[in-house]
Amino acid sequence: MISVSMALSIISKTPFTPNLRTLLLKDANGLLLAEDIISNIHMPPFKQSAMDGYALLLHNKNSYQIVGEVKAGDAVNYSLEPGQGIRIFTGARVPDNANTIVIQEKVNRSENTITIDSEIHLNQNIRAVGEQIKKGDIALTKGTKLTPAGIGFLAGLGVTEVKVYVPPTVAIITTGNELITPGEELKEGKIYESNSLQLETVLQQLHIKQITNYVVQDEYESTKETIQQAINNNDLVLISGGISVGDYDFVKEALSELHTEELFYKIKQKPGKPLFFGTNNKTMIFALPGNPASSLTCFYIYVLPIIQKMMGITAIGLNRTTKLITKDFVKKGDRAQFLKAKVSGETVEILEGQSSAMLYTYAIANALVYIAENVDSIEKGNTVETILLPQ
Repeated sequence: MISVSMALSIISKTPFTPNLRTLLLKDANGLLLAEDIISNIHMPPFKQSAMDGYALLLHNKNSYQIVGEVKAGDAVNYSLEPGQGIRIFTGARVPDNANTIVIQEKVNRSENTITIDSEIHLNQNIRAVGEQIKKGDIALTKGTKLTPAGIGFLAGLGVTEVKVYVPPTVAIITTGNELITPGEELKEGKIYESNSLQLETVLQQLHIKQITNYVVQDEYESTKETIQQAINNNDLVLISGGISVGDYDFVKEALSELHTEELFYKIKQKPGKPLFFGTNNKTMIFALPGNPASSLTCFYIYVLPIIQKMMGITAIGLNRTTKLITKDFVKKGDRAQFLKAKVSGETVEILEGQSSAMLYTYAIANALVYIAENVDSIEKGNTVETILLPQ
């Protein structure tokens, strides 16, 4: 049995090959860039009007002759004389020698002559060539998460494809003779299976779409065959249940026979002691405890960092902070603990109902309080390490 810190260290040092793929820009929302994007154009590519109004070549009078009109998309480029101007619209090309734009609300027009009574400044309302970005500059750096705004920015530069870190393909294997699907008649000795949906939902929050669910009975050969199939077809395998030491827990034996390299098994923590982590070829494998709260805690603390690394995320794990505990806490036993809790402002309350099977408490929690192995008790008002859960 190893410590929490040792388990996290092993995970952080485990090598992996990221999945890189070139996708259409429209399909890359939420993913991280796998390389810098260099702009092939100036943006804007020409002097551009920021307003509807009149582009002028200034002189020492307040009246100007209007010699033409340019709309957005027009390719015409007027050459103005001092005292001349053109009618211009937002987004249109500004004549090369025009040096200001006056908005239409500040102009009095009579046929082809305008008069201006307000103060005029050089280059007002003109977007310079390359004002937003210049050709050859880095538009977005490697590791940037593509958002709708980022995708719009790149589209404006003419980008159609991007190389990104694609999410891993994931298999979820649920084991147990006692499990039935929600919606079926609940018979004696059976319980509704919740772990697969719980895990699938949290994976979807991470933009993982290729998820395959397997359900297997507590029988050795079928367990081994299902695990082998999952390993062959996925980057990451999550096994729920069957990893403890009961007579019908076959997962660890099956993993061993399939030549899985065990990196650790059992962590000195509560909940989630019987956690397995290993690799088989290039596939990462976690065998999670079957109890729902244990399974979810192990996912957040140990599986999430691996997934984030696969997806090119450098700031891995959940956000951690310190909060003031609202009541005294005395730990039972010598294992580290992850306690379901609720943060409010600068305080955190450890909730009642810390059983590894208790999902209700998780449903109302927004944090986990981490109590290290060497801590026996904490007095009210002291700070505790607090892990913020995704909301």
